Amino acid sequence: MAKAITLKDVAREAGVHISTASRALNEETRSGLSAETADRVIATAERLGYQPHPLARGLRTNRTRSVGMVVPDLISPFIPPILAGAQHTLSEVGYSLLIGSDDESSPRTRPAVETFLERRVDGLIVANAHLEFTPPDAVQRREVPTVLVSRCVADGSFPAIVGDDQAALSLVVRHLVELGHTRIAHVAGPLDISTGLFRRDGFINALAEEGLAASDCRVFEAGSFHSEDGHAACSRLLDSGDGYTAIVAANDLLALGCIDAIQERGLSVPRDLSVTGYDDIALVDRLDPALTTISLPYEEMGVVAGRLLLDLLASDVETVETPHEPKRLAPTLFVRSSTGSVGST
Repeated sequence: MAKAITLKDVAREAGVHISTASRALNEETRSGLSAETADRVIATAERLGYQPHPLARGLRTNRTRSVGMVVPDLISPFIPPILAGAQHTLSEVGYSLLIGSDDESSPRTRPAVETFLERRVDGLIVANAHLEFTPPDAVQRREVPTVLVSRCVADGSFPAIVGDDQAALSLVVRHLVELGHTRIAHVAGPLDISTGLFRRDGFINALAEEGLAASDCRVFEAGSFHSEDGHAACSRLLDSGDGYTAIVAANDLLALGCIDAIQERGLSVPRDLSVTGYDDIALVDRLDPALTTISLPYEEMGVVAGRLLLDLLASDVETVETPHEPKRLAPTLFVRSSTGSVGST
């Protein structure tokens, strides 16, 4: 089947920027271009057989054709694929994606959002919202359509695209139980962030599904999702002397911190303790031991977030109904050598 012609293809063939191509193909915006440029783009689109992306039809005019995306930082391993998915989806209809980073320790997520509002972006994608997300008034009044990605808020006041943490933790705990583990600890992320809270809750629910007593399986909350806090939480776990045989970490960086703490005490993974992660970040399959972990389709998450935002932008009716049920994407468990049977040698 032939590949569909995109706006990017038209722009490349016509020798113009993608935003210029978008303006040329819109009767209400092409007046700002020279007649020669507009005619060239239109002729190119007709020659290639370009059909506008369905999500682009009906987009309101008087826009900047830009979207602001707020991320916790630019080095978190799950951020680049989300960015790539959102960028691809938005650029297909002539939108530019602007990136801003806010310190995740602040629950208000305001500086980057306020900067984007000053730039008059048409919409926002927020990847670092806390459960008590309190954005500026313009966002709360829905004057600027906003979609959360990888996070959601406690009251469901914003649409969100997230991973299915309950399904993910069920896969992990079932895997460990099948290996004979009954004393399993969870190193949780911060519980004021949805990924920390939902993965903790998913762990507790999975224990019940497998008939394990919660009193035998304790939660140790880490101060962040970074490896040094995973190391600190695991040190507290080991100091407890409660005889755990497996650790379920809320993300891969926490898992790596746990493995460091275990090995520093002369213990072995998985002989003494099995360890699992979450995210399947780059190179965890190359470690020794290779990390058993959950993988989420983060690029698809960005694509879906971009499409949802375009749906909101294409509607002249403000979306005010709440709560929004998050859209959850399915996880995959990759079993590697960081998990083994109880007492394995």
